[in-house]
Amino acid sequence: MVFACAAHSQRAPNPSGARILLLPRRIVSGERATLAVLDVNGRLTPGVTVAFSNGDRLTTDQSGRALVVAPLNPGVIYAAIEGRRGRVPTTIVAPTETELSLVEINSVPRIASLSDRFDILGHGFCGDADANSVTIGGLRAIVLASSATSLVVLPPVDLEPGLVPVKISCGKNSFPVFNMTFLQLELHADSSALAPGEHRGLTVSVRGTQAKIALEAKNLAPDIAELSGGEAVRQLSSGGPENAAHFEVVGRKRGSFLISIRLLPVIAHPTPKSSPSPPAR
Repeated sequence: MVFACAAHSQRAPNPSGARILLLPRRIVSGERATLAVLDVNGRLTPGVTVAFSNGDRLTTDQSGRALVVAPLNPGVIYAAIEGRRGRVPTTIVAPTETELSLVEINSVPRIASLSDRFDILGHGFCGDADANSVTIGGLRAIVLASSATSLVVLPPVDLEPGLVPVKISCGKNSFPVFNMTFLQLELHADSSALAPGEHRGLTVSVRGTQAKIALEAKNLAPDIAELSGGEAVRQLSSGGPENAAHFEVVGRKRGSFLISIRLLPVIAHPTPKSSPSPPAR
C-alpha cells in the first residue's frame, strides 16, 4: 500500500513507470514459470523488458506478466527491470520424481493485507499463472507470478477483512482448503504538499483483527521528506477495537512525499478450514 500526497493518474501504466519485479521464490529447472512487473502504485505493467543474469531477456505482455522457461542448471539466477537498479533473485531447483508427484501447501502467511500480494509455497502449482485457480472467501484472486512450487497472489478487490477460507487448484491438482486472516489497512494523513521542516503524522488503521500487528513504513521520496526513525520504520499497532499505528514525516523541501506501508507477514503451515486459529499476536 502506497500513500502519496498527490492524486495518481488513472491512465494505463507506462513501461517507464515500472518499479517492482515479482518472481516466484523457487522455479523448477526446465519448467515454465510466470513473472510480473508492477508500477509504483502496484498496477501490472505491460511492455517492460526484464533481463536475466544468464543473458535471457523477455518483455511483459498486455497482462503485465511474462512466461519464462527455467534454465536447466540449478542455482540462483537474478533478474532486473531494464534501466532500473536492483536485482531480484530466484532459486532454480532440480526436479525429483517425489516432488513432481506431490500436491501440497507448505507455508502461507497467517495474516495478509487486502491491498498487497502474498506468497504461498508448496508443490503441484501451475507455472502458467492463469492456469491456477485461487479463491479467497469465495472470490477469485489474481495470481501475479507462479511456478510449480510457488505462487504470488493478490487478494480479490471486494474481499472483506477477517478470517476466510482459501481454495487453490491447478488442473487436476486440488489442494485442501485452509484459512487466512485478511486485514484492511487504511492511511489517514493531510495530503497537501509538505513544507520544509514541517512535521506531519500518518495514522494507519487496522480492520480485521484486534491483535497487535507489525507494520513497516518505507520512504519512497527521501529527497522530499524524512521518515522519523529512518528510511524504513517498523511499528506495532496498538491492538484493541481502535487498532492503529502511527508514523511521522518531516519535510526537507516543498513537494509531494511518498510513503509505502506494508504488513510484516507471519508465516506458518496452512490451518485447515475445519479448525481455524486466531490471528497472530
